[in-house]
Amino acid sequence: MSDLSNSADLHNLRSWIDAPAGSDFPIQNIPFGICSSGTRPPRPCTRIGNRVIDLRALAEADLLNGLGIDPGVFSAPVLNPLMAHGKAGIRRLRRHLIELFREDNDFLRDRKRVVEEAVMPVDEVTMHLPVEVGDYTDFYSSREHATNVGTMFRGAENALMPNWLHLPVGYHGRASSVVISGTAIQRPMGQMRPNADEPPVFGPSKQLDIELETAFITFQGKPLGQRITTEEAEDHIFGMVLFNDWSARDIQSWEYVPLGPFLGKNFGSSMSPWIVTLDALEPFRTNGPAQDPEPLPYLRTRGPGSFDIRLEASIIPKNGLETTICHTNFKYLYWTMAQQLAHHTVNGCNVRAGDVMASGTISGPDAGSFGSLLELTWRGTKPLTLADGSQRKFLEDGDTVVIQGHCERDDLHIGFGEVRGEILPAG
Repeated sequence: MSDLSNSADLHNLRSWIDAPAGSDFPIQNIPFGICSSGTRPPRPCTRIGNRVIDLRALAEADLLNGLGIDPGVFSAPVLNPLMAHGKAGIRRLRRHLIELFREDNDFLRDRKRVVEEAVMPVDEVTMHLPVEVGDYTDFYSSREHATNVGTMFRGAENALMPNWLHLPVGYHGRASSVVISGTAIQRPMGQMRPNADEPPVFGPSKQLDIELETAFITFQGKPLGQRITTEEAEDHIFGMVLFNDWSARDIQSWEYVPLGPFLGKNFGSSMSPWIVTLDALEPFRTNGPAQDPEPLPYLRTRGPGSFDIRLEASIIPKNGLETTICHTNFKYLYWTMAQQLAHHTVNGCNVRAGDVMASGTISGPDAGSFGSLLELTWRGTKPLTLADGSQRKFLEDGDTVVIQGHCERDDLHIGFGEVRGEILPAG
């Protein structure tokens, strides 16, 4: 067998499970999720190509022994118990799965009964929220997004608040309304003040928006009162997902002073089902934007701290004609995940396995790379024209939003799948 710690060797691997060219899920990925199928209750799984692999079935066939992982975790309905084994445990499991499914290893391939039990077509399974989310934090880490929004509301000369270039701004969101991709989102109701000269009104949001984001999922952190440094941060990150933090701009703009987002954000946030590990993303590591002024010592990092992840968002109205509205990239984010986690814990805040930390809207330097309709339509003053000829300032009932993301270098393609959600009328 080849040494799987050698990235060049791993790059050239193939699986005996077919992964079509351009698949988000070659053997180099091995993401983790939770699936159910038929009479099988939710349990941990991974994916290669268009096949979902039931990890409980592999464990019951004694194929996941010797990894230092409690076999009972493969029967859990969420990944949190598996994540308790930390980065080292997940790394051992992932490398073992790569060995089992690599093209030149016939040990599992020739055990037909086990393969029939464990390997399922993706269209025969239902994917579930992969973790029990204890806490959810949303950052505001795209300089372009913060500048655009600040310019709209405060003018170009005051676009960035004085703290923005010194710390990763964030707020604590609502964990209970984080939902799996495919879950419909009901248009929220709330207070708005469309006319500054008149009292507020109550009703359904008229400025429902997307926020194209990613999120990282944490392992167990340190005890309350201890901090995680930037050097340690990635050891506490399980992996990444795609994230759409739906936003009701009219509700948000009226309520957010002085304590920040509330009803305009907590009605729903959508997460993709597959958690992609940082090990899988390692070949695509890159530098983010230069940081000036230099951050305070606790936020300083060494080496490339970002990843070249290509992201896009599209709208599908009721008639089914899809329109891509945005192309952007994770590497545009000013603050890295390590800096976000270090800042989150520098005051002694403890994080737990399954906590979700979202990036905030990811926008790039040009209009086609803005990650929200608020920016793409410049607060509704420049409507988008969709493929069917209709226009959008903000989302309409019946619209489905799809966000996709992948990394690509040479012939290596690692992706996240998608996160999608349809807008339902207000109740």
